[in-house]
Amino acid sequence: MLIGYARVSTRDQKPHLQIDALRDAGCERIFEETASGARRDRPELAAALDFMRGGDSLAVWKLDRLARSTRQLLETVEALERRGIGLKILTQNMDTTSAGGRLIFTVFSAIAEFEREIIRERTRAGLDAARARGRTGGRPRALSDKDLKEARALLADPDITVEDVARRLGVGPSTLYRYLPAARHAVREMQG
Repeated sequence: MLIGYARVSTRDQKPHLQIDALRDAGCERIFEETASGARRDRPELAAALDFMRGGDSLAVWKLDRLARSTRQLLETVEALERRGIGLKILTQNMDTTSAGGRLIFTVFSAIAEFEREIIRERTRAGLDAARARGRTGGRPRALSDKDLKEARALLADPDITVEDVARRLGVGPSTLYRYLPAARHAVREMQG
């Protein structure tokens, strides 16, 4: 029996492409999951593996849908082999039930991990270069020091509300409270 496993990393992603490919490959049952590949606990993968018997094969659309590291992938394949279960990777036309398929599988998994490491290194190098030029990541500040000075001056007038000041500065009241926690305290004192 050919059993399919489809995985997407986030709820925004849809597994339709994977599921269609698994159905076209002849999967009799497909287990579908939304989970990061880095996570070890994947209940649907565990359910698929529990469902399978010796002589079955697990089909996945791509290698990275099953595991994120060569080590994790090889451990999974070894566990499948011990149970007499094969692995088919559809996009790489790979089948571990043959000696050639196992060799290709090992090479591909090493290359996939190598690519992830290169991406990680490039990302790290880019972030380091940006920091060296004085740039930091994240969202820019909503309020400048000048805006905060103006807000404090305006809030000193009991007739001007936090909402009025926020509107004037083009931010929401919650943003103003975040920058000036004392503004919330002043509002409470005026109400009390």
